[in-house]
Amino acid sequence: MEPWEFGRMVRRWRDRVAPEAAGVPVGRRRRATGLRREELAGLAGISADYLTRLEQGRATAPSAPVVESLARALRLTGTERDLLHRLAGHAAPGPGVVASRVTASVQRLLDRLSGNPIVVYDATWTLVLANAPYDALMGDTSGWRGLERNAIWRNLTGHHTRVVHTPQEQADHEAQLVADLRLTASRYPADRSLQRLIGELAAACPRFSSLWEADAPPPMPDPSKRKVVDHPAVGRMTLDCDTLLVAVDDLRITVYSAEPRTGDAERLALAIVLGTQALVEPPAQEATIRPVM
Repeated sequence: MEPWEFGRMVRRWRDRVAPEAAGVPVGRRRRATGLRREELAGLAGISADYLTRLEQGRATAPSAPVVESLARALRLTGTERDLLHRLAGHAAPGPGVVASRVTASVQRLLDRLSGNPIVVYDATWTLVLANAPYDALMGDTSGWRGLERNAIWRNLTGHHTRVVHTPQEQADHEAQLVADLRLTASRYPADRSLQRLIGELAAACPRFSSLWEADAPPPMPDPSKRKVVDHPAVGRMTLDCDTLLVAVDDLRITVYSAEPRTGDAERLALAIVLGTQALVEPPAQEATIRPVM
């Protein structure tokens, strides 16, 4: 890989992405027409410092998942995505590898639903993206790194969640996630990253191994159900939680909504406003000292 060429292309594509198209709130004092470096880093799930080193050619070996995250955040076409992988020294992901791309057509669907909290996972239940309303509802996901982005790991290691489950509901949820991952492993037997993830989950979570080896069938998943969310500012609300499957790329898209003109709808709207309003208008002093990207 030529580090400077990879960084040059990332900078070029970053400058052409309209913030509004990427779901980034725009304040009146904004000068940059494209994405700022820290905005792209947040969308891609990497640190701004690492992105800076990539763009400047000082980091020379971005992993395939990092490249895929950048391609998705930059909204690259399939040809551009493949080019970015080649510039990073990787072969473009093939049909035998779990995909984490969001195609333009799926992105348009997400844009139409952007007023709702939405989270997207790949077939390994690793976070692909979460929109601003989702972060406002469930808590900020932008700082998650590595295994921390995997929903199975988070559930089995007891990480805090705002979703209220009974012990039985939690146990059923964990069993469903692991069973789904087992099916994913059968569809992608040659995916080395998937095999590595399975090994990491087994090493970190004793319960994972017991669920993985269980003979009993897991509870049947319910792709459309209601969830109780306990928000720290607005309290509890009961929301519809619908999971949509994108067959071609094996993505799981979960959309949260509330029955219109109900107390739950009002609490959801308030939670989204409270969680996103600080991003709309940056402080004046920050705008004066922030370097122009």
